Amino acid sequence: MTSTALLTDQYELTMISAALAAGTADRQCVFEVFARRLPDGRRYGVVAGTGRLLDELADFRFGAAELEAVRDLVDEPTAQWLADYRFRGDIDGYSEGELFFPNSPILSVRGGFAEAVVLETLILSVLNHDSAVASAAARMVSAAAGRPVIEMGSRRTHEQAAVAAARAAYLCGVGATSNLEAARTYGVPSAGTAAHSWTLSFTGDDGPDERAAFAAQIARHGVGTTLLVDTYDITAGVRNAIEVAGPELYAVRIDSGDLGVLARQVRQQLDDLGATGTKIVVSGDLDEYAIASLRAEPVDIYGVGTALVTGSGAPTAGMVYKLVEVDGLPVAKRSSQKESLGGAKRAVRAARDTGTVLEEILYRDGEPAPQPRAGENLRPLQIPLIRDGKRVDDVPTLAQSRELLARGLVSLPWEGLGLSHGDPAIGTRYLSRPGA
Repeated sequence: MTSTALLTDQYELTMISAALAAGTADRQCVFEVFARRLPDGRRYGVVAGTGRLLDELADFRFGAAELEAVRDLVDEPTAQWLADYRFRGDIDGYSEGELFFPNSPILSVRGGFAEAVVLETLILSVLNHDSAVASAAARMVSAAAGRPVIEMGSRRTHEQAAVAAARAAYLCGVGATSNLEAARTYGVPSAGTAAHSWTLSFTGDDGPDERAAFAAQIARHGVGTTLLVDTYDITAGVRNAIEVAGPELYAVRIDSGDLGVLARQVRQQLDDLGATGTKIVVSGDLDEYAIASLRAEPVDIYGVGTALVTGSGAPTAGMVYKLVEVDGLPVAKRSSQKESLGGAKRAVRAARDTGTVLEEILYRDGEPAPQPRAGENLRPLQIPLIRDGKRVDDVPTLAQSRELLARGLVSLPWEGLGLSHGDPAIGTRYLSRPGA
């Protein structure tokens, strides 16, 4: 087991030490994870990383090595508390793959103050990263309008973040990843072709030999491979590809230039050469807007990298972890522009009988759930994830979460899938008793 306990901030231990001294460490509390607002231009968010988080929480233990690392930061009572630490509380949350909106109670953590507060940094680290990537990936998949999208962003982010990003992208309908660790760990289908360096390596005294590079790739991988045709002259590259591989070549890839114009030219050239079934893959700093702009072009597959693994301009989902209840009493932060809604909350999503979602409704935990209006139905959003410190057996799998998101996107009002700026796709309404 590799401990995740030091994937945290020092101030968590500062609070624990002070709480132990003050006798408040065991006060029963509820913390909630939510986003006060969506990133600019976004109409919805996607919950991602829940499965990874549950795995990481299972390894949140302070062993000898971890205690040695913090020995100079804590007193002996705190060190002993950390050595004995096990989260023994409850966690509820939105299913992975669920859509979220401003103030959605994405995760609720119940337990003693100290045992719950120490999880803040790890929880936010996982959910903010994975949900940011997933929210971007979902927009890219929607913009692709049914055409396959491949994730190939490993070289544009931290090596471990690359694995998490590939998983989050797959959750959102991306068909494959270039990252082999994501393939091994999470079963994400892998894909990969060749870089320009492969073609450039076939250079001798007589100059570049693109045909030889293509021939070597075909000899090893067959005509089911994809040839990168823009290393030198793209017209000559396409001609060389078909002359070497024949008209049964699976695909050619374009990685630079005006992709729309080039895709049209390459499609015409392929058709003229009899390679009517050869697909066109485009890549090169694509984001959801670039993908949408290519929708009318003869592009078959999109390769996305930098924009996807960095959240396409929103590298964090903006989630926070706030204390909302102490010993059954609501507490709320009142700081300007950083307000929180006091009290533990439950959430349901209202939809027309036709399936189109209308709004999200929050209400105080322990109070009666709202009732549907005529022609509507209400779906509870939170599910049990951890009970008495143990992971619940029937937490949705990655495959199930992938299906949940696909259904959720279909249920949005049509304007909610747009890439233009606007309000969240649906509103969030809080049913609070007076004084809550």
